[in-house]
Amino acid sequence: MNHATKPLLEVRDVCVDYVTDTGNARAVNQVSLEIRPGETLGLAGESGCGKSTLAFAISNLHNAPALISEGEILFEDRDVLKMNDEQLRQFRWNEAAMVFQSAMNSLNPVITIGSQLIDVILAHKKVTKQEAWARGEELLETVGIHKSRMTSYPHQLSGGMRQRVVIAIALVLRPKLIIMDEPTTALDVVVEREIMDELYELKEEYGFAILFISHDLGLMGEIADRIGIMYAGKLVELGDAEDILYRAKHPYTRGLVASFPTIHGPKVRLEGIPGSPLNLLETPEGCYFQARCSECMDICLSRDPELITVQQAPLRQVACHVVEAEEVSA
Repeated sequence: MNHATKPLLEVRDVCVDYVTDTGNARAVNQVSLEIRPGETLGLAGESGCGKSTLAFAISNLHNAPALISEGEILFEDRDVLKMNDEQLRQFRWNEAAMVFQSAMNSLNPVITIGSQLIDVILAHKKVTKQEAWARGEELLETVGIHKSRMTSYPHQLSGGMRQRVVIAIALVLRPKLIIMDEPTTALDVVVEREIMDELYELKEEYGFAILFISHDLGLMGEIADRIGIMYAGKLVELGDAEDILYRAKHPYTRGLVASFPTIHGPKVRLEGIPGSPLNLLETPEGCYFQARCSECMDICLSRDPELITVQQAPLRQVACHVVEAEEVSA
């Protein structure tokens, strides 16, 4: 992945609010990041941290009560948030496709696999039904499923096969970006490994970029070039995968990494992060992680830390007063 390449996607200071009767919950709070052509960017954090909300914002898929209230989302210099309905229809699946959370259950149970595949093709390409069907058969075999399954219904397929079908649907128009939201949830580790290996081979073949959202930092470390960590709607750390996993700077990131078991090496006691995720309707003054942080300082209680660059090449960013203090003293 070439860091000098012009970004494929630029997310600039994006905010997403959920409007409720008791106030607005800011699920994504001033998030900025970039994805370059062919890059895999991982996005991790606890449930409710805003990962999926950001993914939906990138494709402008939100409906009420969600509201994208601030920021820009530029895809090849075009603002997705300013696209009209026809432009969005062309953008989705053609240029950016999404594998939704609980993807195994996102297939229509009363329509055959083949019909669901060719519907996407016919909606975007001027081809005959026969040509679309042939393309669907080709895609199924690309993800390791025999073309005879085009006439099967979702319930006739195993969980791993349904997951592969959903990935095939995302790939059918050869988009430049694929957003994968917890793509291996509910799969056993063997099937998960097979699917991720196939996905990596497809990425090498087609050259698409991936935004990979998951709780599994171990899996993410194997496939991601860079990893971003979100907490309570904010991006708190961003850097190369190796730096995030082995040289994390933010206390929250270190807590996440420490909570995952390793297969190799000696047995160690896993340490969970104390406390509970923040209620976004009752956010404190200062750092959002203060109540759960063992390194909390006085300034953390009064001033929210900004995402600062602590390393230029490769880019490393952290939002933490403790890290700021260490940078100053260094």
